[in-house]
Amino acid sequence: MVDLFIWLSSFFILVALLVILVFQLICLADLEFDYINPYDSSSRINKVVLPEFILQGFLCLFYLLTGHWVMSLLCAPYLYYNVTLYTRKQHLVDVTEIFNLLHWEKKQRICKLVYVVVLIFFAIFWMIYTALEDVDD
Repeated sequence: MVDLFIWLSSFFILVALLVILVFQLICLADLEFDYINPYDSSSRINKVVLPEFILQGFLCLFYLLTGHWVMSLLCAPYLYYNVTLYTRKQHLVDVTEIFNLLHWEKKQRICKLVYVVVLIFFAIFWMIYTALEDVDD
C-alpha cells in the first residue's frame, strides 16, 4: 500500500511539472502571436523556472530515497540538464533576447514536455501494476 502511495504522489508531482511546462509554452506562444509583450512573457516564465527545477530535483531524490532506482535513473538526464542550465546561468529568459531565442526556447520546453509525458506513462504503469499486485495479496 505504501508503494501505491509513492507512485500516486510521484504522479501528482509529474502532473505539476507538466502544468508548469505547458504554462511556459503558452507564454511563449502568446509572445509569438503578439498577444503579450516580451517583458510580461519573460517575467511570467522566469517566475516558474526555479520551482520547476526544484520540483524535478525533489522528484529525482524522492525516487532515489524510496528505492525506485530505474525511475531515478530515468529522471537523472533531465535533472542534469536543469543543473547545467542553472550553473551556466542560462535558466532565465532574457527580455532583450527573447525574440531571437524564441524558437530555441519553445523547442527546449517541448522536449522537456515529451520527457515528462514519458515519465508520466511509466508512473501510471507502475501505479497500476502496484495496485493490481496489492489486490492479489
